[in-house]
Amino acid sequence: MGKSSTIIGGALPNIPWEDKPAGCREVIWRSEKNPIILRDAIPSSNSIFNSAVVPYKGKYAGVFRCDNKSRLQQIHAGFSEDGITWKINDERISFICDDAEVGRFEYAYDPRVCWIEDRYYVTWCNGYHSYPTIGMAYTYDFEKFYQMENAFLPFNRNGVLFPRKIKGKYAMLSRPSDNGHTPFGDIYYSESPDLIHWGRHRHVMSPLEPWERTKIGAGPIPIETTEGWLLFYHGVLTSCNGFVYSFGAALLDIDEPWKVLYRTRPYLLSPQKLYECVGDVPNVVFPCAALHDAPTGRIAIYYGGADTVICLAYTRVDELIEFIKANSSV
Repeated sequence: MGKSSTIIGGALPNIPWEDKPAGCREVIWRSEKNPIILRDAIPSSNSIFNSAVVPYKGKYAGVFRCDNKSRLQQIHAGFSEDGITWKINDERISFICDDAEVGRFEYAYDPRVCWIEDRYYVTWCNGYHSYPTIGMAYTYDFEKFYQMENAFLPFNRNGVLFPRKIKGKYAMLSRPSDNGHTPFGDIYYSESPDLIHWGRHRHVMSPLEPWERTKIGAGPIPIETTEGWLLFYHGVLTSCNGFVYSFGAALLDIDEPWKVLYRTRPYLLSPQKLYECVGDVPNVVFPCAALHDAPTGRIAIYYGGADTVICLAYTRVDELIEFIKANSSV
């Protein structure tokens, strides 16, 4: 038997965790506490979903998509002792920005948060002149957020940073799109010397299997493992009843992440529970964050359910990577 796959990183002893239920045959299993954040967790919210969580000072912090009751898409900061019970600020994040043009706030949604070197970087789908692009900011404390240059021209979504430089360059995944509910989409890789100028764009992967045939997009921050970068990503099927969002995973080359080593043929999680099938947008599971504990190999995945609530699912890195390799479409 070969050496088991491991996470390259530190310990997170207080990671949210529930053991796999007896009789469960899946490689990913849902939290019995789902949904962990309800749509009305703050007074102003219509729905809270597709949000990012990171370890912070022995506890947890995050940036949350909280669409308000006028249905403006916006993002809020939040804090938690255990990663499950959250206190989310009722006021949206107000970015500090020295460029009025870049600082135009029209909408913000589907954030990711990535620790790189000495600070937390936030990426999100940012409305620039009413068109979607990748907004960027950084924070040290989740109290003050400093807005940076938008990473790309419109139209783009699902901007996901890598947690360290690759060959001396910052790296990001994204999905070039259009101005609507994009009926297409591939994942691309880009790099930057300074988080302002982006280039060396490389195609990573296109929709392939029926469950992801319409479009795909990167999910949580990639996790570095002994087998490559572990990437969770969402895929969309267009059914006779509309879009269905599921998620799978891929392993990317550690030095050239645009090269896909393995990729799940079946989805890992699809909308099957009531809180995933019924809501503002039915039939959606959408992962945006993943916590991991290297010593145990535990991974906790935060995902939006039906564009309405936030949920948790769990897996172990060795079991997951074994599954990806045994059920790969490449």
